[in-house]
Amino acid sequence: MNWLSDFVRPKIKKTAQKEIADDLWLKCPNCGKLLFTKELKKTWYVCPECDYHLRLYLDKRLKMLFDNGLYAEVALKQTPEDPLKFRDSKRYTERLRSYRKATGRDDAIVVAKGSIGGVKCVVAALNFAFMGGSMGMAVGEGIVKAADIALKSKIPLVTVASSGGARMQEGILSLMQMARTVSAVNSVKESGLPFVSIMTDPTTGGVSASFAMLGDIHIAEKGCLIGFAGPRVIEQTIREKLPEGFQKAEYLRQHGMVDIVVHRSEMKNTLATVLQILTNKRPSQAEQRGEKNKKSA
Repeated sequence: MNWLSDFVRPKIKKTAQKEIADDLWLKCPNCGKLLFTKELKKTWYVCPECDYHLRLYLDKRLKMLFDNGLYAEVALKQTPEDPLKFRDSKRYTERLRSYRKATGRDDAIVVAKGSIGGVKCVVAALNFAFMGGSMGMAVGEGIVKAADIALKSKIPLVTVASSGGARMQEGILSLMQMARTVSAVNSVKESGLPFVSIMTDPTTGGVSASFAMLGDIHIAEKGCLIGFAGPRVIEQTIREKLPEGFQKAEYLRQHGMVDIVVHRSEMKNTLATVLQILTNKRPSQAEQRGEKNKKSA
């Protein structure tokens, strides 16, 4: 370990939003421990002290899920940027520009094709870093496109939810995406193709009330928040204290809304196994050897 290269920057850089991911240290939101980013990347952003799952950057999640970290992104149809001419403290178009600059993405969804456990599939993943992963017309278009690819290619559909819900700046047009996405994933299921829904922190609002809860199998990351309204809003509404762990992945599994709760380090293997079972495909001997080599390394 070289102190100069690992801890001291060669020169002072201007602080910018895009450099947040390059911070040397992060503070765990759960235990408050200061975590060295280089070490945290090795654990897929899981706190080594308390096992808390920090939110994972979208590109890292896709690399984690696909075999050898290889996948091909799918180009998505452009949607109207500001159909309602919405403005709160700033114009909606200004918000879009700032998030696009910060994330390098056009919107809160990425659709990608590749193999997981040797099974070819299409993955539609939401990006919480882009306006809280909120579902507007672009996200709806992405889910529909992913479902269309699954149908035409006859491959499984996987969605990865990480969202605060519908995008208020698009009003009723955002709410309409709930019906669109439900129709899209139902068409995949009706054709006999597998649809696996992965839920991460948080999966709430219109996303949880639409496609995210319609999977053949629901897989949730350990400790993630899943629900429609948040716990604080519910407590204020009913004026009662909620049960311990209410709306956490483990609570929903106990009550039959989630099938599997898995540690992030096991997400890839769990998803691969589920896809292999649903498609009746066993991993080849070469793939099995590759997995063993990874574990031993």
